[in-house]
Amino acid sequence: MTAVRVFVPASIGNVGPGFDVLGVAVEGLGDVITLELTTSTSASIGVVSGRDAELIPRDPKKNCAAIAATSFLRRCGASHAAILGFERRLPLAGGLGSSAAASVAGAFAAAVATGCVLGADANAARPDVLAWIFEAALDGESAVAGRHLDNIAPMLLGGLCLALGVAPPRAVRLPVQGDWWLTVVSPALRVETKAARAVLPDQVERALFVKQMACTTGVVTAFATGDAALLRDSLHDHFAEPRRAPLIAGFAAVKAAALAAGALGASISGAGPTIFAVSPTKDVATAAAAAMGQAFLPVASEAHVGRIDSRGVRVV
Repeated sequence: MTAVRVFVPASIGNVGPGFDVLGVAVEGLGDVITLELTTSTSASIGVVSGRDAELIPRDPKKNCAAIAATSFLRRCGASHAAILGFERRLPLAGGLGSSAAASVAGAFAAAVATGCVLGADANAARPDVLAWIFEAALDGESAVAGRHLDNIAPMLLGGLCLALGVAPPRAVRLPVQGDWWLTVVSPALRVETKAARAVLPDQVERALFVKQMACTTGVVTAFATGDAALLRDSLHDHFAEPRRAPLIAGFAAVKAAALAAGALGASISGAGPTIFAVSPTKDVATAAAAAMGQAFLPVASEAHVGRIDSRGVRVV
């Protein structure tokens, strides 16, 4: 059978204050997964190459992409199994949605391979098929990080997305105006999502809740209207960032370096340790990347600069 090859972009979960509800896809950085249907009774993992390849589970029952692909195949009534290959660029446990990317790619590639999706990206899917893809991706993601849509939604739909709930999964793509540039800097550190969630309280005071709501609404409005000044005033995470910052060596210096270089705001991408910044121009975003990398030293890091990815997962 013909193999399907898909690209899924990196994503920034939370986008600062939007804990578990906001996510944005990053242009030019992501993973490629190849899927081939087989008459075998169970999924299998083929060639795995690229970043952190040696850490990817070869057991299909523990592999996010295999779990998601199998889940989609069962939901659509297919009797096939999947053989999956990986070309990786996203760091494992790095805060750019590595497990979500695998889950989205596995589910979407299975949808394309079975003919359930006839277009090149998930936005071409019928509503019922898109719902299956969301459910299957959540099945894969839950094996590592729990049932969260803040990475899955922008990876599937592209752009800036709002996750409204997981039972059933519901997310919408939000309007974006303006030419925003994203910088993501990933240090040679790992922060497991479950460990990063463990430092967060189950309840917060009303005053903090109100501040967080105001900032989240401000971020959404700033992107929708192209208001850089509003984004500068709103991209502040009062809930997760103060508690997760101690898990990331040099966080305060890296964030300060981004702002000093002209970035409008900076915070932790997802659970970390990747730190992201939003800038009004490519030149500022590039300068922020260099300054952030320097501030991380002596810890080595890798930086990427790109616009918001408008398409999400797609066939390549």
